[in-house]
Amino acid sequence: MPATPAWPPASTPRLFVDLPLGPDAAPVIDGPAAHYLLGVMRMKAGDPVLLFDNRSGEWLAVVADAAKRALTLRIERQTRELERVPDLWLCFAPVKKARLDWIIEKATEIGVARLQPVITERTIVERVRSERLEAQIIEACEQCGRTALPTLAEPVKLPQLLKDWPADRTLLFADEAGGAPLSAVPASAPAAILTGPEGGFTDRERDMLVAHAAVRRIALGPRILRAETAAVAALSLWMAQHGDWSGE
Repeated sequence: MPATPAWPPASTPRLFVDLPLGPDAAPVIDGPAAHYLLGVMRMKAGDPVLLFDNRSGEWLAVVADAAKRALTLRIERQTRELERVPDLWLCFAPVKKARLDWIIEKATEIGVARLQPVITERTIVERVRSERLEAQIIEACEQCGRTALPTLAEPVKLPQLLKDWPADRTLLFADEAGGAPLSAVPASAPAAILTGPEGGFTDRERDMLVAHAAVRRIALGPRILRAETAAVAALSLWMAQHGDWSGE
C-alpha cells in the first residue's frame, strides 16, 4: 500500500503577512509575494502555503483563488503557536552593506529577540536603511521557521545606549583586547551582546564600557575576528550555554 504523502509537503512556501491570521481569515497576497507564488512557484487553486503574522503563530492556508496579480487564501488550521525566543539582544555597530546583511540574517536565524544598531566613534556606516534590514529579517524568518520577528530598534550612539541601559540586563562586551570566556561569566537572560565596527572600539569607548555596572567583558578566542564573525560567534556561544540551543 503506497504511503500517504506528507501534508503540507516540505516544499510548501512560507510567507510573513502583516495582518492578523485566524480560522476565519481570508488573506489576499499581492505585490512581490504574489509574483513569487504565481510566477516562480506556479501556484494554483488548492496549493498549500504556510503563513505567519508575528502575532498568533503559523497557519496552513490553501489557495482559494489565483488571479493574474494576486492570490486569495483560505486558512485551514494552525500549525504552530507563536514562539518565545530567549531574551537576548544583539547590539552591533553597522558595517558595510553585504556584511551587515549577513549579521542581520544570521542573528535572526540564531534566535535573537532584538537587533540594536549602535553608532561608535569608528563606525563608517552611520546611515542605516531600516526598510532594507526589515526585509532581511522577514526573509530570514521565512527561511528558518521563526514565527516571531526580532525587533529592529532605531540606531543609537554608544554613550546614549549606556545611559539608557536597563539595570537588570547584562551587557556582554566582546572586547578584542581580551576578557573572560563566556562560560565563566554569569550571563543568563535578560542579556545582550555588544560587538564593534571594523576598526574596533576606541580606548575612550572601552573605558566607558568597562566602567558601566551592567557590562561584562568577554573574549572570543585567540584570533582577531571580523565584526560580523564576532557577532555570530558570541550569539552562538550564548545560545548554546543559556538559550534554546542548550536543550534544557
